[in-house]
Amino acid sequence: MTDKHVLDADAAFFAALLAADSTALDGLLAADFLLVDVLAGQVVARDMFLDLVGSRRLEFVEVLTDPGQASVRERPGLGVVLGRTRMTMRFDGAEVVADSRYTHVFVADGGAWRLLAAQGTPDTGAANP
Repeated sequence: MTDKHVLDADAAFFAALLAADSTALDGLLAADFLLVDVLAGQVVARDMFLDLVGSRRLEFVEVLTDPGQASVRERPGLGVVLGRTRMTMRFDGAEVVADSRYTHVFVADGGAWRLLAAQGTPDTGAANP
């Protein structure tokens, strides 16, 4: 698999968030996926994340990325994406905008890239991605 495949999986993750498509997310996330959220640094397990997105308690209103700033590091069976986003989200109806730098760790699983871990770090000096 190539950098393009990893970046395609990354883009598919963001598209599934925007569509609130928990079925697509279920196929993209590794069984032991963990997220460190960009707002509070809380660790969110796969099932909780799928429930939050699927129930629309957590909505992604807009996700802006800058593909030109995304970089990929690959090792056999592993792909790491470093990128930048501006996300507008609603959690339980409260809207927030977060500029962030992110790290997504993908693993090769059954011929596809699955997201194993995601970490967002606030980018307080960010210009639009």
